[in-house]
Amino acid sequence: MNICFISRRYFPAISGMSVYAQNLLRELVALGHEVTMVSQYRNDAVGRGVYGGGPPPPVPGVRVVGLEAHGEQNGGRFEDDVQAIVDTVQHLHQQRPFDIIHAQYGYPPGLAALQLSRLLGVPNVVSIQGGDGHWVGVNCCGTHQRAIRAVLNHAGAVLIGCPSFAQEVMENHGTAPERFTYVPGAVDVSRFRPRADWQPGQWANAAHPTLLYHGRVDRRKGVLDLLYAFEQLAPTRPNLRLIVSGIGPDLEAVRQRVQTAPWQAQVELAGYVAYDEVPAVYHRADVFVSPTYAEGFSNTILEAMASGLPCVAAEAVGVVDCLRHAENGLLVRPGDVAALTNALALTLDDEPLRAQLAHAALNEVRSTYAWPIIGRQIDAVYRQLAGTTPDLGWPDDSAAPEPCRYREAPHLL
Repeated sequence: MNICFISRRYFPAISGMSVYAQNLLRELVALGHEVTMVSQYRNDAVGRGVYGGGPPPPVPGVRVVGLEAHGEQNGGRFEDDVQAIVDTVQHLHQQRPFDIIHAQYGYPPGLAALQLSRLLGVPNVVSIQGGDGHWVGVNCCGTHQRAIRAVLNHAGAVLIGCPSFAQEVMENHGTAPERFTYVPGAVDVSRFRPRADWQPGQWANAAHPTLLYHGRVDRRKGVLDLLYAFEQLAPTRPNLRLIVSGIGPDLEAVRQRVQTAPWQAQVELAGYVAYDEVPAVYHRADVFVSPTYAEGFSNTILEAMASGLPCVAAEAVGVVDCLRHAENGLLVRPGDVAALTNALALTLDDEPLRAQLAHAALNEVRSTYAWPIIGRQIDAVYRQLAGTTPDLGWPDDSAAPEPCRYREAPHLL
C-alpha cells in the first residue's frame, strides 16, 4: 500500500513522538509499504528552544516532506497549518494516489486527515497522543473542542495507547469506547538493551549511584517534583547523582533551581541528547524516574525497561498500563513529593528489590512492546480499512477561530 504518514513533530524535534514515528516508519518499510511522511516542524527560536527545530532529516526508504508550521509560529494559527497539510498531501496524491492517510496527533494533523478523506475519498487512521486527550479542547476553546471531537468521532480508526488514557479521553469528550483501537507504545529492543556488564540491581558505577530523568523538561512531566525529592535525598547521600536529560519549556527553571542549590555538584543537566546517543545515557544510570502527571503512553519508560533499569514513576494515566506497583516498578501518586522521595530511597537501599523490578520489566518489554509486534498491529488496521469509504458525516466548522490560551503558547498544545 501507499501510505501517507502526517506528523506534527519529527526529528530534529526532541519528543517521544519523534522516536515513535521513526520506528513506525522503519517497520512500515520493512512490511513492504510505500511511505511518504509529511512532517510539520518549528523553525523559530521558541520552537527550537523547546523541542529542537528545523526540517526533518532523510528517512531510509521514505519520501520525506517538511512543512514549516508558520501558523503555529505566528499567533497559534493552527488552522493555517491544517490547510498547508491538506494542500501538500493533495498535490502528492495527484502524483501517486495514497491508499491510507495516517495522522500522528489528533490535532492539527488528524483534522487535516479528515479533510483529506473528504476531498480524496481515501480512508484515514488517527493516532491520539497525550496532548490530544489531556489538553486539546479541554478547558481550551470551542474551536479546538469541536475539532478534536470531530476526529475522535469520525476518523476511520482511532489508535490509542492504553485503557487509562482512553478513559480520560472518554471523560473529557464523551467518546464512545468502541471508537478506540488499542495499540500500545513500543521500543526498539535492538537499540535499547542492558549495558554489556549488566546484572539486575547492581550499580553501573558503585561510587556514584545515579538517578535518571530523560524526556521533555516540563513541569507537567514532574521534573520539578523530582528536584524537590532529590533535595531531600542529597544531604545524607553525598555520592548520589542525578542526570536530567532533555530540553523543554521548563529547562531554564530547572537550571536556576539547580544552580542555587547546595547539591548542584550532584546534578548533571545533559541538555539535548541525539537519539543515537540516548542508550548510552540509560547505561550511565541505576534508577529511572518518571514523576509525570499524565501520558498517552510513556516511551521513555519502555526505553528504561528495555535498558534494564528499575523504574520509579507516578501512578498516572498512560503509566499504569505498563507499570504495576512492586511488580515491575514502583508507583507513587502524581505530585506527592514525600512518596516519591521514599520510593527512591527504598529503591536505592534495596538491591534485591532493584533486581526484581529490573528483571520483570526487561522480560515484559521484550515480549509485549517490541516494535515488530506493534508494527504488525498497525499494519492490520491499514489492511482492514484499505478500500473502504471514509466517514464524511463530520461537521465542517466554518466559525471564526476562538481565542485560546494555546494560541499564546502553541508549543504546549
